[in-house]
Amino acid sequence: MRNGKFVVLCVDDDPDVLASLKVVLESGGYAVVTAPDAKEGLQTFRGARPDLVILDLMMEEIDAGARLAKEMRELDRGVPIFMLSSTGDYLQGATDIDGLGLAGVFQKPVDPKILLGLLRAKLKVPGPAS
Repeated sequence: MRNGKFVVLCVDDDPDVLASLKVVLESGGYAVVTAPDAKEGLQTFRGARPDLVILDLMMEEIDAGARLAKEMRELDRGVPIFMLSSTGDYLQGATDIDGLGLAGVFQKPVDPKILLGLLRAKLKVPGPAS
């Protein structure tokens, strides 16, 4: 946590995706740190100690996201990691989601309500008052 807010690390090589995630997450009350590739994502993970991670499956290389998830798991088994993918059903067959210890997969483009709802549930954040 940072200043009373959960910290979410977003790793994606598409600056538009990072910008959109940042806007959605910050509007939902999260502190957001970003990284444009797997190498910087791992460095940021170590330094920022995020409460949750959202990372793209296919960045500079086809399986960069999967490798990054494994490296993050070795450093901290407790941080929920969500994969972001534009590959749809292909992800299920091509990636060992359970083996990577993923908390879930988001399909691009991400629906902000679904994203915030799942993060709230995973981090056990109270929802907005009705």
